[in-house]
Amino acid sequence: MNSDLDSHTKIQQIKDQIINFATERDWQQFHTPKNLSMAIACEAAELMEHFLWQDSKESMATMENSKKRAEITVELADILIFSLAFANACELDVSSIIQEKMRTNAKKYPVEKARGRSEKYTEL
Repeated sequence: MNSDLDSHTKIQQIKDQIINFATERDWQQFHTPKNLSMAIACEAAELMEHFLWQDSKESMATMENSKKRAEITVELADILIFSLAFANACELDVSSIIQEKMRTNAKKYPVEKARGRSEKYTEL
């Protein structure tokens, strides 16, 4: 189900859509850092549940099952929606914080030390 919508949609458009959805329902009052962080964690747990007790190969096979893939897609969407709602509530610029984190990760995990390795940066 790949589309090129990602390459044509700005993050702000999605953030605005999320704001409008919540505003129309008077849900902004519930969109606090505490509530949204908890919602993200709950949805992440629901995503993880699909892969519980599977090995890596089985988890990849799960993604080939169209019914399971659809269910997993819904959970990922929930995580992303709540994450962007969190950014909205806290007035965070998503592009800026992601770019900054990627710069930090590049320093922590230089290619020459981290390539093909799964250890934490403190263990490289």
